[in-house]
Amino acid sequence: MENVINIIGAGLAGCECAWQLANHGIKVRLYEMKPNKKSEAHSSDNFAELVCSNSLKSMLLTNACGLLKKEMQIFDSLFVEAAYKSQVPAGQALAVDREIFSKYITDKIKNNPNIEIVYEEIKNIDELEGIKVIATGPLTSESLMQNLSRKIGEESLYFFDAAAPIISRDTINMDIAFWGDRYTQERGRNEDETEWRKRIAQYKEADYLNLPMNKEEYETFYNALVEAEIAQLHSFDKREIFESCMPIEIMAKRGIDTLRYGPLKPVGFTDLRTGRRPYAIVQLRKENKEGELFNLVGFQTNLKFPEQKRVFRLIPGLENATFERYGVMHRNSYINGGKLLDNNFCLKKDNNVYFAGQISGVEGYVESAASGLMVALSIIAKKEGKKIEFPDDTMLGSLAKYISTENEDFQPMNANFGIIKPLDRNIRDKKEKYGELAKIAINSIEKFKEDNF
Repeated sequence: MENVINIIGAGLAGCECAWQLANHGIKVRLYEMKPNKKSEAHSSDNFAELVCSNSLKSMLLTNACGLLKKEMQIFDSLFVEAAYKSQVPAGQALAVDREIFSKYITDKIKNNPNIEIVYEEIKNIDELEGIKVIATGPLTSESLMQNLSRKIGEESLYFFDAAAPIISRDTINMDIAFWGDRYTQERGRNEDETEWRKRIAQYKEADYLNLPMNKEEYETFYNALVEAEIAQLHSFDKREIFESCMPIEIMAKRGIDTLRYGPLKPVGFTDLRTGRRPYAIVQLRKENKEGELFNLVGFQTNLKFPEQKRVFRLIPGLENATFERYGVMHRNSYINGGKLLDNNFCLKKDNNVYFAGQISGVEGYVESAASGLMVALSIIAKKEGKKIEFPDDTMLGSLAKYISTENEDFQPMNANFGIIKPLDRNIRDKKEKYGELAKIAINSIEKFKEDNF
């Protein structure tokens, strides 16, 4: 058996896995098909490319994804390190400059002496000797997906994911847009207008730009959105759309007020033009550190490009917006982890094959990198002659348990407190409850590390 660990795919999961193994003195051969071949959604030649949003979700420990990042940080995660090195303001969320983020990880991987990089598309995993980690992500090539389907049967599934448009800052109408985070800019019930305006004048550059809409403006936008022409999807057998990445035009068709209770929720804001809460509000988040680019928060879409320009320019403040990247919908592939994998992300039918990233059945940037970390730890333990079990009172362990538990309606899963081991007592206050769960998880993962690594 060859002593080198073969990792296919230099995305978030593959890079995190390679980094963890290499830093434990294990030789890694990392296969990446870019730049020779790119998927329909990739554009950069760098590793760990963020295709959709640039947000890595909350930094708070009372948030499941915030806790997950903290657990990863305990294991010196490259993903978390790169995120903080490339951070851009986004309130309580950890958003990154995606170019700096991916370049940071790429440079770290390329300069690690224990990692050999092979720029080649792997079409048949059986041609590789020894341990193999499939970390090809949601955009696994058709050739490899066919090979995997033959190996694992017809349990392979896939759904579609969508990305939001990115616009140029200097084309936003700042006479309408205003800076502010939810609730920080809202006028108090008994607050004098002069004092309110004086208070909010400090928000020269908060984390979000906000575009308020009145009822007439919203309904004009809404009617154009639901009638707009949608781009043709690629001809795959299934066309399932994962709920957390629902295109805005599909969400809108659920009802005229759906968006106002979702991404266009106006709660916590006051329209500077009227002194009243807007009917709806569109938020823009910085896409890079310089603040030259902004993405439309919650505006994942599959509209045709000319339709995106026409419809989204109906939003007050975006009348002359320049689109630096249009929203796109692309294929997301994953396997039925509950049937196929154990809680070490190892294929039950072949203990030399591991899956990491979204193809394994986790959903999200942080979760993908976390699965790469867990696969690496599993392989490190395996080389020492043992099989580890991630504690189920941690967010890492909860994800490992979820993807290895059989479920007839298996769907990709984000980190959430609903899958973690519950408390042995009832705490009604949600924030207090999550804080207690986080405290237990951090203690548990630290002990797990001390006992095993």
